This record gives sequence, structure tokens and C-alpha cells, in this order.
Amino acid sequence: MAIPKILLYYVFTPLADPEAIRLWQHTLCESLGLRGRILISPDGINGTVGGDLDAVKKYLRRTREYGPFAALDPKWSEGTGNDFPRLSVRVRDELVSFGAPDELRVDEDGVVGGGRRLSPTELHELVARRGDEVAFFDGRNSFEAAIGRFRGAVVPDVTSTRDFVAELDSGRYDHLKDRPVVTYCTGGIRCEVLSALMVNRGFGEVYQLEGGIARYGQAFGDRGLWEGSLYVFDNRVSVPFSADAVAIGVCHRCGGNTGDMHNCDVAGCREQLVTCAGCAAAGVPVTCVGHGEPVASGGQRQV
Repeated sequence: MAIPKILLYYVFTPLADPEAIRLWQHTLCESLGLRGRILISPDGINGTVGGDLDAVKKYLRRTREYGPFAALDPKWSEGTGNDFPRLSVRVRDELVSFGAPDELRVDEDGVVGGGRRLSPTELHELVARRGDEVAFFDGRNSFEAAIGRFRGAVVPDVTSTRDFVAELDSGRYDHLKDRPVVTYCTGGIRCEVLSALMVNRGFGEVYQLEGGIARYGQAFGDRGLWEGSLYVFDNRVSVPFSADAVAIGVCHRCGGNTGDMHNCDVAGCREQLVTCAGCAAAGVPVTCVGHGEPVASGGQRQV
């Protein structure tokens, strides 16, 4: 019986020929019947692939055989078997599109000058020592935080990763420069770059959650500092860590609490709204503000 699994990973490392890596990765995934999204740049690789467990394991093993990717740190999650519509393997100038390629420095050990990495256990130890002094800083788009975030986190009002540089330069977060700041994101890649951008701007004590929310959820589920569901960029849309997950999202239609999101039903629209299961199944099309439906409380995004 096939067991569908999803593998999330990234590696920051200098790559002399990203196009050659793209061709190799595309051929490898096709040969194993995997689908998903892989981005490659001169600074490394970032991927999310899904398929049968045995095939994904073979993919991981063969990818690690390439020297610069030997230390690839995988994050696993349950799949449905239909999580990605296709396979996409692309080369970009930036692995994460912060719009600041000249600031990012990468060597064989990863991003140079970023925040100190914290494992989930080390994160708890920091909070135990420093208490409310610790500021969690969400490195994702604000719509992702609508259904799940660390308790008391600072959530910048950004709709794309490129907005973060302007946010940091605005001075809105200068009051955090003398506090311990823990950056976090889905799998660790965005907060790794973000932590370096914050260090460059004078934040004095910056940390990054190693492995991101995905790794934290594996370690502590809903028994720790996380609240809600994890937004993911595949057909699952949102993933609770356990049956005890708290629903903190606010349905755009009825205002009830939920951890679910739903695509706008207008063909071609790329908006997605926080929508409870009842409203999604009510037989009335779910539409975004641009297509005539008001939003009750924070909860739509554009991809």
C-alpha cells in the first residue's frame, strides 16, 4: 500500500551551475514520479516534494549524494497523494525573494551573519530564562499567521516576502533591537535570511527557529508555545499538529473560529480566504472582496 509523504527542505550553499542542478533535479523527480516545487539559485536549493514514501526516500538519498547537499535537513509531513498539481523545478536569482540579493552572503556553512539557531527545546529554554522579554517575529506573509502563530508573536503587515525590507527599514520594530528576537517561518528558510537582515539593521540579539514551525510541531505539537494550524503551500492548505489544535482563524463569512482556508471560487482568481468548513460547504460560492464579498476579519491572501 502506497504511503503518501511530503518532504520539505532547503540548503544554503554556493552553486556554480544552478541550471545543471535544475536539469538533474527535474530528471530525478520525474523518474521517481514525484511532484512539487523546487527552486534553485546560486545560493542553494529549496524544495517541497510529495509522493509515495519509498520514492521520496530515494529522492532524499540521491539528492544527499551530491556533496553540497549532504547535510540536507528534511522535514516530513503526511501527504494525501494529491498535494501538488504538477512538478515545477526553476532557477531564480534569489532562493527567497526578499529583494535584497546584495545583502545575502552564503558559504558552505549556510547564510553568513544570520541569527543564532535554536532547536525547539532550546527555544523553550530561552523563554524559560527570559520570559516575556522574548519577542517572536513572524517571517511569513500575514495571511499565513491568520490561522496559526506563536503566542504573542509580532506579525508584520506584509503580503509578500519583498515587503520585509521596507518594514524593517521603517523603524516600526526598533523597540525590539535591545530584546531577544526569535524569527520563525514554515520550514526555516525565510527566517534564516530574515535574521541576517535584522542583524544588518542593528537588532542586537537575533535567533532563528531551526527547522521552522514544521520542526517545532514535530517536537511539541500543540503542547507548547504554538497556537493554531500551519499554513502550507500545497493542496492541503492548512495542517493542524494534533486533534487538540486551537482554531484561531476567523471565518471571513460568519466570524466563527476555524483553522481552514478556501480558494475564491471565481475562475482564475488567486485569492484565498479564511473560511470555516460550514461556510465552505453551504452551497454559496466563496468569493473574495474583489469579487463582491465583504471580509468579516483579516483573512485573505494572494499567491
